[in-house]
Amino acid sequence: MVQQHRKFKESPSQTAGPYVHIGCTPNFAGIGGVYAEDLGARMITGPVQGQQIVLHGQIHDGTGMPIRDAMVEIWQADANGLFNAPTETRGTADPGFTGWGRSPTDQDSGIYRFDTIKPGRVPFHDGRLQAPHITLWIVARGINTGLQTRAYFDDEAEANALDPILNGIEHKHRVPTLLAQKQEDGSYRFDIRLQGEGETIFLDI
Repeated sequence: MVQQHRKFKESPSQTAGPYVHIGCTPNFAGIGGVYAEDLGARMITGPVQGQQIVLHGQIHDGTGMPIRDAMVEIWQADANGLFNAPTETRGTADPGFTGWGRSPTDQDSGIYRFDTIKPGRVPFHDGRLQAPHITLWIVARGINTGLQTRAYFDDEAEANALDPILNGIEHKHRVPTLLAQKQEDGSYRFDIRLQGEGETIFLDI
């Protein structure tokens, strides 16, 4: 007997919609009893090596208005350039640092915030060292596919000048869209612009 196989078409892409906070940050959405705290809310879980920093900013739409219902995730190395991942073979990552965080934007100001550490340099696939950076993933209502970008640090000029990703950007006037700006209080501000003038560089990875 020949078995018939039904072929299904791919479902249409869906935007994150209002449900991203319910599913990913239930405590933030006012739903208690799921997790003691939302996953990714705390990256520093004990004593850590290196410089503790705050990374914060807003996500702006094409008109320049802050998006107040977005969610940002970050992934980064520790202060020694090691990732908290099973694939890390160069050493043992800092046990007090998760390397991954998730932050919804504040529904009044649109600001996201991460209490993290300044990452160390990690090797590129050809062995060259990359400048310290944090990878960001952004989702929000109206975005069909999560957007990937990087935040480098404006006070790492020497390392930035040698970074293979930054050096590969053809239009050099857009490099500053990937630089987190050090503030007077020691924090770093990294605003993300989805469209229009000053649009952030997004990476296809």
